[in-house]
Amino acid sequence: MKKEDTQCKICCSDIQCIFSDVVLGKYNVNYYQCEQCGFIQTESPFWLEESYASAITSLDLGYTSRNLLCRDISAELIQGCFNPEGKFLDYGGGYGLFVRLMRDAGYDFYRGDLYCDNLFANCFDLSDLDEKIDFELVTCFEVLEHLDNPISEMEKILTHSNSILFSTELQPSQPLHTAGDWEYLAPDTGQHIAFYTEKALSVMARKFGLNFYTDGKNIHLFTNKKLHPDCISKSLRNIRSYYKMFYLLIDKSLPFIRGRKLRKTLLQSDYQLVKQKNQKK
Repeated sequence: MKKEDTQCKICCSDIQCIFSDVVLGKYNVNYYQCEQCGFIQTESPFWLEESYASAITSLDLGYTSRNLLCRDISAELIQGCFNPEGKFLDYGGGYGLFVRLMRDAGYDFYRGDLYCDNLFANCFDLSDLDEKIDFELVTCFEVLEHLDNPISEMEKILTHSNSILFSTELQPSQPLHTAGDWEYLAPDTGQHIAFYTEKALSVMARKFGLNFYTDGKNIHLFTNKKLHPDCISKSLRNIRSYYKMFYLLIDKSLPFIRGRKLRKTLLQSDYQLVKQKNQKK
């Protein structure tokens, strides 16, 4: 066992192997869990270059809907807890879709990503800024689960701002025995290598002297600001209320939509279809 596989990458406590699974359809990989904070990490991820042959995996079918939801939660939280007139950075911003959505909504966002082409936010990249900016807030969606060294990467993010709004799905309450017990492990893509508990994120926040807020599921905030403990959940409730009012208004205003049921998403069935086709390849 390599030295980096013997300690938790969050709190440096002892770890133990909880299961092994096949990554990218061919590599047998050990998954380790911290005995103290519950953080799960893979063994040293030697397969990452292969995993990132495409920066956005073909199995990430939720890319568009996730960016729309992240736009709404970010705007709601910024309006309630931060200065909307400030500058903002989306760290690990992928194709730049989220930045474009936020700029369309009136927020001065920029994108930072060393590994992915900027398709939607040209001229609004971190590299386009002439000087170093202290950003009001950094967003960092679906990034932490990709990090081999979460603490050192968080140090880099904090050079841009003292407030980080991020997403990563928390581990289920039931113990994991195989990768099949939790879809978020995603061994087929090989890109998810770090998996957090609420306790692990709390330890991270304390390491940097920051306050930690969470919805208890997948939206989290580190900040030096003192906010209402329920600030994220309240923002999500507000968004659901807005959506409900919007659909009621549409239903009353447009006769051809009135009474039409919302159709069930094809996201899950499409995911399974793409997964099967990739396995055949």
